[in-house]
Amino acid sequence: MRLRIGLTAAALAVSTTPALAQSSFAAQFPARILAAHNAERSRAGVAPLAWDNALGSAAAAYAQQIALTGRFEHSDRSQRGGTGENLWMGTRGAFSIEAMVGGWASEKRFFAAGTFPNVSRSGDWEDVAHYTQMIWPTTTRIGCALASTPRIDYLVCRYANAGNIDGRPVG
Repeated sequence: MRLRIGLTAAALAVSTTPALAQSSFAAQFPARILAAHNAERSRAGVAPLAWDNALGSAAAAYAQQIALTGRFEHSDRSQRGGTGENLWMGTRGAFSIEAMVGGWASEKRFFAAGTFPNVSRSGDWEDVAHYTQMIWPTTTRIGCALASTPRIDYLVCRYANAGNIDGRPVG
């Protein structure tokens, strides 16, 4: 069985949508991802992020790899060059970009300001890891991409500098 993979990162669009919708979505994608992240960063009192095309391209390559293999797991840290990474997956076309990012932001309900990894009300830093990467104070750039199979959307965001570093303050 051959899968048709659609990919969105800055100028690329999901392949099964009409051409006009593809170009509109591709044109809006970076701004919408950035706005969703920066709204959360503003609420947390940290500086906004800037879009980085190189991070977007790296995210696109990895999103496509996930979509092709179906292996939903973080990439090898040693191959990310000091960047952080958030992953999301869901039913194709069922979630807006804002809802995807909102899933990560919803982890703030468990967040407790402190020194990483002691930043979760649950006692498990993994319960807030997507959120803390989003609001990490020394992260300044982001690039994201969306790849799709006929049934699943995969969102990958890469962050520079990486967050979630032990012994560093958050919030």
